[in-house]
Amino acid sequence: MGDVLAGFHAAWEFESDSVLIRFERGIRTPKLFAALGERRIPLEAIADVTLTPGKRGTVVLRAVPRPGADPLMEVAADQLKESSDPYRLVLPAERETLAEYYADELRARLTGSGPAERFLVDAPEVPLQFKAYDGKASFDGRSVSFRWSWTGASSAKWKAGDQSFPVSSLSGVEWRSPEAFEGHLRLLRRDTQVRAQPDQDPATVVFGLGYGPVHESLPFAAAVLAAVRSGSAGPAEVAVAAGPRRDPADIADRIRHLGELHQAGLVTDEEFSVKKAELLAEL
Repeated sequence: MGDVLAGFHAAWEFESDSVLIRFERGIRTPKLFAALGERRIPLEAIADVTLTPGKRGTVVLRAVPRPGADPLMEVAADQLKESSDPYRLVLPAERETLAEYYADELRARLTGSGPAERFLVDAPEVPLQFKAYDGKASFDGRSVSFRWSWTGASSAKWKAGDQSFPVSSLSGVEWRSPEAFEGHLRLLRRDTQVRAQPDQDPATVVFGLGYGPVHESLPFAAAVLAAVRSGSAGPAEVAVAAGPRRDPADIADRIRHLGELHQAGLVTDEEFSVKKAELLAEL
């Protein structure tokens, strides 16, 4: 087709085998759209195309993704608000006839139906990171790392220490929107069946007001899930071992906070000594 249909906050470019969605960058653009930049949606990843009336003199053209075709939507699990749905294109009502034409054209080209056997839409590119309430999460394509914060992390997480999870050790990802109660990102491990409360689980970071925003934590979770499903990630231990040493000032702050936990009785003498030695070994 090669045509472009521009709407509010996004434009769809129709190609022979896909739809290229380019999102605008601006103050009024949903932050998730700005973070995604653009996405190429293969036609085989689309189950249907709908055209419905929108709000305040608009119409909404929507591509309905096949279940299991897009890691972003798989992780979102119907938790996104309509305004943040990357598969919606909002248009002025006077463009309804044109939108209907493109909807019919797309439907005629669709080839897939039912759940997809694999992800057909590319995941967000790594490396990715975001700040949660109780720590900082980072993903380099091989392993996920959680580095606990001084004030937000529970004593259980401090005792467990900073965490690094090779993709090969994971079976999936659980994302609960930060816009809902008890939002969090949990890594599902192959060797763990019982799940602790999010604030006590070293494989989980919890969200809060201003922490773990959708436009940062959702692409992060989608990238991790795609890596887990692909099974193509190499040994993460090698990448971790070869990583740079910590900043001495950072280590000093960690030891200072550890001492505060020790004085408060949250860490035993033995735990304090062991953890302090581990931190000093990173210098």
